[in-house]
Amino acid sequence: MNENYKKLKAIIVKKILINTLKFLLFLSIGLGIMAWLYNSQNAAFQEGLRLKGQTPYPLSTKLFNDFLSVKLFWLVMTLLAFSFSNYSRAVRWNMLMRPLGYRPSDLNSFFAVNISYFTNLFLSRAGEVVRASSLAKVEGMSVSKVMGTVVVDRLLDMASLILIVGFGFLVEYETLWNYLDKSLGQGDGSFRLLKSPLFLGLVAFGVISLGLLVVFRQKIQQLPLFQKVWHIVEKFTEGLKTIKKIDNLPLFIFHSVNIWVMYYMMTYLCFYAFAPTEHLPAIAALTVFVFGTFGIVIPSPGGMGTYHFLATAALVIHGVNGDDAFSFANIMFFTVQIFYSIVIGSLSIFLLYFFNRNKNKAVEDGSFLDLEEATTAISEGL
Repeated sequence: MNENYKKLKAIIVKKILINTLKFLLFLSIGLGIMAWLYNSQNAAFQEGLRLKGQTPYPLSTKLFNDFLSVKLFWLVMTLLAFSFSNYSRAVRWNMLMRPLGYRPSDLNSFFAVNISYFTNLFLSRAGEVVRASSLAKVEGMSVSKVMGTVVVDRLLDMASLILIVGFGFLVEYETLWNYLDKSLGQGDGSFRLLKSPLFLGLVAFGVISLGLLVVFRQKIQQLPLFQKVWHIVEKFTEGLKTIKKIDNLPLFIFHSVNIWVMYYMMTYLCFYAFAPTEHLPAIAALTVFVFGTFGIVIPSPGGMGTYHFLATAALVIHGVNGDDAFSFANIMFFTVQIFYSIVIGSLSIFLLYFFNRNKNKAVEDGSFLDLEEATTAISEGL
């Protein structure tokens, strides 16, 4: 027993140290991107003011005034869309747990999902472990089993993201192609992807990588990175088998779709909150949504810097001035990633344990998590 406790303690200390270092690294990268993006947009903004014959003033002043000009009603609608998305995620998650014999309340799962976003602001990717452990604690469930359903949940998101990105690029093909023509070509329609040095370089890199994979496949299969990727593939396969056991597949599909529809609606509704973007069509929101999602997926705290860069680029593609695009990216980021994650996340921590305070005592009196489960959950999750 003492050996197991020592092993668990060592794993926790190691994971905390690793995640702290990761957080500091990605925070530095995010802040670096933010500083570079601000300086580049500020320089362009100053030049634009000079060309207009206006007295130059800092971009930060414009940014502050843009925040004051937003229409709060549409920001509230944006937050409601995020809440609906999180609720659908909570319901879908519960449906994944039912084949295991667990039936947690939708409200508790909703609180746990909000807590995960709050956690991810400070320890990127640790939110999924906190989500599983916080719900397991109040519902008296096995952390390792609940963690398995979280893995399936995230793998479903990965598959959904691939489909959405493909759909987004298909729908916005002409707009993106014209942007590439202006950026990498002459702007006269003469740009050809197959002749682009960047494309040819990527193709060459892919061919060489594929060749190396074939030649050194036996050694590659022994690498920890390959084994980790293969482990994810196996988990995904297991997850597909779990879906077959869902008791209401149409409802499961509805919530899976609604998660991403509400994500998209967040961007579209936020367009109306800011004057320079309120005229943009719904299809423009799809581009910003797809680009911005990549920014969130990259493990900087809450997508700091990466989201700003990609969302700004997407808006520029649709003709929005760079400084206005940068303001919108900040409005969206601080509304959802900062305000919602911190305020609603903190409130969810309190409400989860307040509504389950009697249940907490009952769980603590029993034993629902053994050392082996704890070790597995922490070592795999963090």
